[in-house]
Amino acid sequence: MSRRATAWVHGPAAVLACWGLGHTLWHGITGPRTALAFGALIAAGEAVRRVPARPAGHRPDPPRAPRSAPAPDVAPAAGAPSAAEPPIPSVRRPQPLPGLREGAPLGAAGALGYALLDATGGRPAVHGVPQTVAVVVAAGLVGLVPYLVRGGGPALDPLARRVLTVGFAATCCQPLYHVDALRSWGAAGPVRPLFLAVLLGLTALCDAVLAAALTRARTGWPYGPLLRDELRALPGIGTAICATGVVIALAVAAAGLWALPVFCLPLLLTQIAFRRYAAVRATYRQTIASLARATEIAGCTPPGHARRVAALSRAVGRELGLGGADLDVLEHAALMHDIGQLSLVDPVPDGATVPLPAAEQRRIALLGGAVARQTGAPAQVAVIVERQADPYREQPVTARIVRTVNAYDDLVAGAAGPAGRLRALERLRLATAREHEPGVVEALARVLARGGPAG
Repeated sequence: MSRRATAWVHGPAAVLACWGLGHTLWHGITGPRTALAFGALIAAGEAVRRVPARPAGHRPDPPRAPRSAPAPDVAPAAGAPSAAEPPIPSVRRPQPLPGLREGAPLGAAGALGYALLDATGGRPAVHGVPQTVAVVVAAGLVGLVPYLVRGGGPALDPLARRVLTVGFAATCCQPLYHVDALRSWGAAGPVRPLFLAVLLGLTALCDAVLAAALTRARTGWPYGPLLRDELRALPGIGTAICATGVVIALAVAAAGLWALPVFCLPLLLTQIAFRRYAAVRATYRQTIASLARATEIAGCTPPGHARRVAALSRAVGRELGLGGADLDVLEHAALMHDIGQLSLVDPVPDGATVPLPAAEQRRIALLGGAVARQTGAPAQVAVIVERQADPYREQPVTARIVRTVNAYDDLVAGAAGPAGRLRALERLRLATAREHEPGVVEALARVLARGGPAG
């Protein structure tokens, strides 16, 4: 399914790229200085593309024990690694932060600016759709070389999206410039920036649709939440990219090529600011993960329990259609769901809170919520931790997920083989009348049937 679905994006992009390169080589380059300047800008933007810290995503990679290390106290859940090998999601594409979906904003703005360009310093620069695509493809390939040398991940999907979106923008603009249609439509002069902004808004929507489709094809995640995450990210760096593309096209048309570095500087500073923000968020996640290990170090929970629950909870949340922001909150709450056990004088045997009386479970949950609030975690995280022991009909869906996944991991502790895992799922299904939401249990079963966490 993945290859067939991605072919619907990569195939048209490859055809468009070959057509643009072939047409440009056959007919020659119009305005070589302008093409070279924009090509250099696009290549530079691709060269400084953000390299993902790990191919598996933004979650920290906990240290692994040797593969031969025994884990007698915790049997691996279906599709989840054992305590000696914490779960690492098998997602190939890095998971960017909200507002940071575009890894090379400078290259994207330069490509869009060239697609919208109709003049250079007052002289017509109608280069047409094929040359626009050719310059973007050639510059993108050149710029990806240093990115790949620095250890960057696969770049075929971003390049295909770039070719299709720039081809769309150029197709909407360049033919109109040839026949001077904008002036006859009243879209020239002061109205032109508005026309270009609307066009780039449509281009951004097309890019969001393509990005969600490619992610859906490679991961199997629900398309609706993926598209919603992409659309929510547009007001972030996407707005800056579109605005810079419009400004570049208008400034170069009026003042010449020297306007390129001047008007790209704000976007470059914005990119640096977003990267610092991403570094702060990564540090925060590492802090949460380290705090979650405190219960393991203190002997309150089995090794790897919090990481298994977090990875499986995120996968179940993705299966139920939660978006990126909700998944982050869910993951942090799952990491900290047992933090209240640090306040107990006598640790719970094996850290399993499922067999405890409801009042004791509620007390541990409230203690955990209090600890989460003192650590500076978001209020939603503390609420999820506090409400684990409430009746599931009164819980938010994120708390229901943590409750069910935690119970599953407790039940499979010591249950070797598929039979033990099936018995654990059966016990969860039998408890759906009072303890667990049926939809969450079935989502957990589907995730485990596919091989485990990939959310």
